[in-house]
Amino acid sequence: MTAMAHEPLTQEEVLLEGFLALDTPEGFRAELIEGEIVVTPPPDGDHEDCISLIVTQVIRRSRTDMQFSGNKGLKLQSGGGCPKDHVIPDGTFAPRELRLYRGADSWMPCEGVAMVVEVTSSKPRADREAKRRCYARGGIPLYLLVDRDTSQVTLFSDPESDDYRQHLTLPFGKRLALPEPFAFDLDTSDFL
Repeated sequence: MTAMAHEPLTQEEVLLEGFLALDTPEGFRAELIEGEIVVTPPPDGDHEDCISLIVTQVIRRSRTDMQFSGNKGLKLQSGGGCPKDHVIPDGTFAPRELRLYRGADSWMPCEGVAMVVEVTSSKPRADREAKRRCYARGGIPLYLLVDRDTSQVTLFSDPESDDYRQHLTLPFGKRLALPEPFAFDLDTSDFL
């Protein structure tokens, strides 16, 4: 009996294997974004304050009962069924009735996610561009970007292909209307 020859791994498969084997220091986040491994240091206090303010408003004011996660990563599939992007949003909201965050896997599919949130920090360009494209490819209906460098909040909606077809940008201090399933105005005055 002869040993069967194994197909060589593609560059994408090797990259994914290496990424999944990473052992990052506590508090650091490792993501695979558009073929690049990105490691981000722990967020600062102002970053966490913004996330907390958003979570509080969503939990108290959303028309739909929402669950929140700041730790679950999202898997986005590329052609051929091989995972391509592994992105960890600063925040993910999903209707509570779906119970999306259950299970032992730290990576989950995007189906059912209502909105992702990013607050700019050490790599703002990734939040503004690469992650936006990833979330659009994942079909996530809403992407909320809190840009601390420009003191603006942007809501991206209507994903199609590699981007969102609509976006609304307002300066901190204005109220941003979040559509269904949230259906309330997000107060951004505390971001100032």
